[in-house]
Amino acid sequence: MAPVSTATKDAGREPGPYVYLPPQVPLDVEGYPATPAGLELEQVHVYVRHGERTPVGVRLANAPANIPSNWRMCKTARRFQAAVAEITNMPGTQKGWNGVHQVRKVVERQDGTAVDGECLLGELTDVGRQSTYNYGVALRKIYVNRLGFIPDVLENSRNVYFRSTNMPRTLESLQQIMYGLYPNEKCLEHAYPPLLVRNGKDENLIGNTYSCKRLGILQLGFAKAAADACNPMLEHLDKKISKYIDGNPVRVDGKPRASGIMDTIRASIAHGIKVPPEFEDKSIVDPLEHAIVQEWFAGYKTDEVRRLAMGRLLEDLTNKMQRKIEKGDKDPLKILVHSTHDTAIAGLCSTLDVFDEKWPAFTASITFELFKRHMKPEAQRQGQTQGLLAKFGAGTPPLEY
Repeated sequence: MAPVSTATKDAGREPGPYVYLPPQVPLDVEGYPATPAGLELEQVHVYVRHGERTPVGVRLANAPANIPSNWRMCKTARRFQAAVAEITNMPGTQKGWNGVHQVRKVVERQDGTAVDGECLLGELTDVGRQSTYNYGVALRKIYVNRLGFIPDVLENSRNVYFRSTNMPRTLESLQQIMYGLYPNEKCLEHAYPPLLVRNGKDENLIGNTYSCKRLGILQLGFAKAAADACNPMLEHLDKKISKYIDGNPVRVDGKPRASGIMDTIRASIAHGIKVPPEFEDKSIVDPLEHAIVQEWFAGYKTDEVRRLAMGRLLEDLTNKMQRKIEKGDKDPLKILVHSTHDTAIAGLCSTLDVFDEKWPAFTASITFELFKRHMKPEAQRQGQTQGLLAKFGAGTPPLEY
């Protein structure tokens, strides 16, 4: 990718090309570890955060921060084909016939003006589209080119599984990943895989407070506890940061919230937008990030939050692995890619006791791989569950898994 754009400070100018900036973490193809001797890969489960997006709210827009309120970084997404139902009885058509209509989406501002390529709040940007496409390409390099685990040309859609939360930025991220992994020329016409989405009450790719009110109550309690514990530790930042947030104090539950400040800063850095120098100072950013992580993820240190937030996701994961173990080659499913959010990545890591206490970056991901050990027939016997399956009580798979 080309050098960082410097045109983004002026929301009315054309955006330039972009690059990754810290803390972005592209999937490391070269660093992928070799399969241990005697093991054979059977199934892969990938959970990936969506790509770079705009902030979910307007913050730090006034002087002296001057972070733009309007981001013109969504030109790629603005032209698309929409399936339409033809309801007129025109000659040569049938009622209910599906046609294709060219559509161009443009964001209208509150004052009625519309600017081509402008993004909505929280929208996947062109940078995010590129990084998630690159993620799909990286998956292809690992699991097609390097390992030969999945076919070069997809002939059976049952080999793959793609699912996203029902949010535009995760849906669009997954579309890009799918195209990077299996572009049109590498997918037979009858084998194009579906992009799966669940109803809100059935969603398990995030901690679902919509279907579990108890989880919502717990999360509010931990957020309040984080504010009580961390706000005194943030007071020393007021003299350095308050000038950028209209003189307000920097607090977990402030206006804006500490998480909102970092959301804008992280998104800006990811897109090459210059941020105030204080937000490039670890002595300022680290305590701010610590407070945010406590607000959002401290609850995952408890068994109840782990169970309620990540239990259904991990149950789904282990059930699919268990099915693969029981059915073997009769189960054609090889790779599953899930497009989700920072809360899922951090929640999974916390639940598995591998969380680094850092806010997950855009396209951060966690991968679970199921291996089969080559064993002599006489050595194969039933035993204790192993690894991840043991941790979550998925039954008793054979020792070779």
